[in-house]
Amino acid sequence: MHRMNDHEHYMRLAIELAANVPDFPFGALIVHRDSGKILAEGWNKSSINPTFHGEMDAINQLVLYSPRISSDQLALYTTAEPCPMCQGAILWTGIQMVVFGTSIRSLQKMGWRQIDILAEEVVRRSPGWRCTITGGVLEHDCDALFALAISRRNDRK
Repeated sequence: MHRMNDHEHYMRLAIELAANVPDFPFGALIVHRDSGKILAEGWNKSSINPTFHGEMDAINQLVLYSPRISSDQLALYTTAEPCPMCQGAILWTGIQMVVFGTSIRSLQKMGWRQIDILAEEVVRRSPGWRCTITGGVLEHDCDALFALAISRRNDRK
């Protein structure tokens, strides 16, 4: 049985998903922790709806195609730390593990507009939910995606 101990493997896949929207490189996938099977993928689709962040897209795909899956065995991998909206949705979905690359603080330093509430705080202030958060996985690679995107956006101005 596959044990999910290779966070970098899944983060590389999230980075590949982010390539679908290079100007908003938020890619996410949801993995069954015991089997290692990828159950859902998503990327930023905020051009369609401002709430369609990468994590929200992956959660919606999960609910659509695997509605009966036990969510406590799931992990969500994302190129950037979930915003408060996404982290709240992760908790409501019952996903108990989040692994991200770039932090909200790093995004802010690069010039990305972010709500200044970290995913860890959302979890801490949500009694009755459990969610382990691990940040900084392939952080350099993820930071490069976001730095390039902000640079392209600034070049267009």
